[in-house]
Amino acid sequence: MDIRSVKEYLGASWKSVVERIKSALDSDIDLLNVTNVSILSNSGKQLRPLLALMFARACSSGEVSEATIRYAAAAELLHNATLLHDDVADNSDQRRGVPTLRSLMGPSVSVLVGDYWLVKAMELILGDDDSDARVIKIYSKTLSDLAEGEMLQLQKAQSCDTDQDAYLRIIYSKTASLFEASCVSAVISVSDSEVFVKAARDYAVALGTAFQIKDDILDYAGTESVGKPLGVDILEQKITLPLLGAMQNAGQAQEKRIRGLVRDIAGCPDNRDEIVAFVKENGGIGYAQEALEGFVQKAVAALDVLPDSYEKKCLEQLAHYTADRIK
Repeated sequence: MDIRSVKEYLGASWKSVVERIKSALDSDIDLLNVTNVSILSNSGKQLRPLLALMFARACSSGEVSEATIRYAAAAELLHNATLLHDDVADNSDQRRGVPTLRSLMGPSVSVLVGDYWLVKAMELILGDDDSDARVIKIYSKTLSDLAEGEMLQLQKAQSCDTDQDAYLRIIYSKTASLFEASCVSAVISVSDSEVFVKAARDYAVALGTAFQIKDDILDYAGTESVGKPLGVDILEQKITLPLLGAMQNAGQAQEKRIRGLVRDIAGCPDNRDEIVAFVKENGGIGYAQEALEGFVQKAVAALDVLPDSYEKKCLEQLAHYTADRIK
């Protein structure tokens, strides 16, 4: 799947989202503007606004509204705000292969700029005289989910007792909830159909879950060449699905031993290599891959109620792209 070609297909709508993001961030503080431009230059795939536009068009015969553009732009602003905050929480020095703002200018600046992006996202969601109370509630819930997910992840990193239920709650809160807000708000901006809203919710939650599982697989099975060092999660005591699957396959005695290695990793960082090898030797990657494919199928099945269109086909392909990507 070529993300660039999808953006080209969206044409003026995509350009409007990009311009709305830029204009929302404009400030008379030169340092802030330079910082924002730098962040935008390394903005990644921009999947959330892309999905928003595609879902809105799929539910409205190719039409989007001014509110659609605002909500799509807000989703990208909010996503980047969470990354700026996450980099501080995780002491991250690099993201997408380049130095983080935290590493360049310090944690305080990263938090402040993240707050700025968050506020600008909420301004777009509120709009002028066309704000929708349903969308405000959706994004309010997402902000709550994001905070709760981060705190639960920190709690579980300290206790090293993450199980699959806690893992799925964390990745829903930290990843899938914003996919959900992006797609559902986009449908609300163009349609009153509850059937389409449910389709958007089911698709986005499944896709967001699959997306994060893929990231967690790449942490064990990726390559340094794509800018994602191996075993970063385990150094932060994050127990993700590949490790959960490997521990389930290996049995309780091995699980207890491995959880001990995770608990002690701050003082024994070499434990990482043993844990990565354990995951590979005990089928953890295959276990997570099977779960990933199940969520992809759920996402595709949710689209059945949509009328046939190029947009629907693209949404199906984007779901499969999530499983196939290498970074």
